[in-house]
Amino acid sequence: MAKALLGHMSGDLRYTARQTVDSVMAENRRLRELVAELEARVERLSVENEELTSAQAAALLDPIEEMQPV
Repeated sequence: MAKALLGHMSGDLRYTARQTVDSVMAENRRLRELVAELEARVERLSVENEELTSAQAAALLDPIEEMQPV
């Protein structure tokens, strides 16, 4: 009876464990790729933010420089 229950409940535990390990590895790989993509996006946005900040600072300083006495 015990053999029948074990066979009915889980099948081959080695296969199930291997399948679980494979799916965890695939999920891990997918998440690593996603993290790399997000890090690249953060870097790109940081550079873009610095460029926009510099441009805005230059635009704000231009009128002040024109008002300076010569």
